[in-house]
Amino acid sequence: MIRRDYLIVGAGVAGVAACEAIRSLDKKGSIMLVGAEPHAAVNRPELLGGILGPKSSPIEKLLTHDDAWFSRNKVDVRLDTIATQFSLEQRAAVLANGQAVKFEKALLATGSRARRPQVAGANLGNIFYLRSAREVAALREVLDLEKNAVVIGGGFVGVEVAAHLRKLKLGVTLMTRGQFAWSRYLDAETGAWFSDYLAGNGVKLMLGEHLNGFEGRTYLQRVQTKSGGRIDTMLAVCAIGSEPNLQLVSASPLWSQSGCPVTERLESDELGIFAAGDIALYPNAHMGGMRREEHWDAAVAMGRHAGLNMAAKKMSKFEYVPWHQSRVFDLQFDFVGDFTRPPTRVEIEGDRNKKHRFVLACYQLNKLTGYVFCNEDAKKVQKARTDFPKMK
Repeated sequence: MIRRDYLIVGAGVAGVAACEAIRSLDKKGSIMLVGAEPHAAVNRPELLGGILGPKSSPIEKLLTHDDAWFSRNKVDVRLDTIATQFSLEQRAAVLANGQAVKFEKALLATGSRARRPQVAGANLGNIFYLRSAREVAALREVLDLEKNAVVIGGGFVGVEVAAHLRKLKLGVTLMTRGQFAWSRYLDAETGAWFSDYLAGNGVKLMLGEHLNGFEGRTYLQRVQTKSGGRIDTMLAVCAIGSEPNLQLVSASPLWSQSGCPVTERLESDELGIFAAGDIALYPNAHMGGMRREEHWDAAVAMGRHAGLNMAAKKMSKFEYVPWHQSRVFDLQFDFVGDFTRPPTRVEIEGDRNKKHRFVLACYQLNKLTGYVFCNEDAKKVQKARTDFPKMK
């Protein structure tokens, strides 16, 4: 049986940030990093642009750490490897190759997977569900062979993919259930402006439309809508959200329907077992209640904090103001705060139309819940995060 002081399950940025943090405090403790994908710590904010851009970058150039870093820091990396069992009682995990790993402390950072629609034809060829670098690279390989695409989903991934495909001169139809793009994050007036902006850049919008199914024998030939429409296309990208990878702990106290519950120290009720990244359901003093975050910055911050608490003699609280960035054509957006629901009202500073530079202060009734920055200075964004009020 293999024995390690620290077992990190999940080789995304949260898991790698935890390795960094552990090594900053514990130079000798043994660390094993287990990841299901062939690469560790892919830089996901650069993934779509790096691979779908006019000059596609190899995945190796989109990694935050190279092999030499893991070797130098004595991290035992096991990629293309799945943990199939996780025992709280025995403090051990079993890998797909049959090896058992005994650990003193563990971090679960298994990330999330793309949600698949429960409709006919969802497994046809040339329908892509983007979550991993391998999936994005597979999409890139077929783009030179296609002239048009349908993107299903009006969230961050859907809109960003639509923009990248337009830059590659594909005809793009974006289908979303919302009455405008990013309907979860924007007020109606800004949403209408943003939808017009996308249309002005050649993205055909199908608003308030639901997917009914896909047609084809082996590969995609048409997309069906609930309203009875049929779109001829041989390429579709489905971006309708994600689901946390909780299969490893599905029959344990570490599982809940909303995520893996942890305390303000990112430790579960099972002492020595931590969670970070997409699966962690943690208390947020600024936003209130228990939350899950599915963005890069949160994964880095959680992984680092969990790693420090795993190696430190005294643990500290994790405090975090959510932040996410999105680039669409020549616009850069920064979202600071809580966007689990669209705002009921906003206050705007700047001009949406002339300079495409503005700030929205978003409210639920009279409660400030977040800010949307468009093409604004990074210092302004950081100040909003630093000064964001805590729940009373």
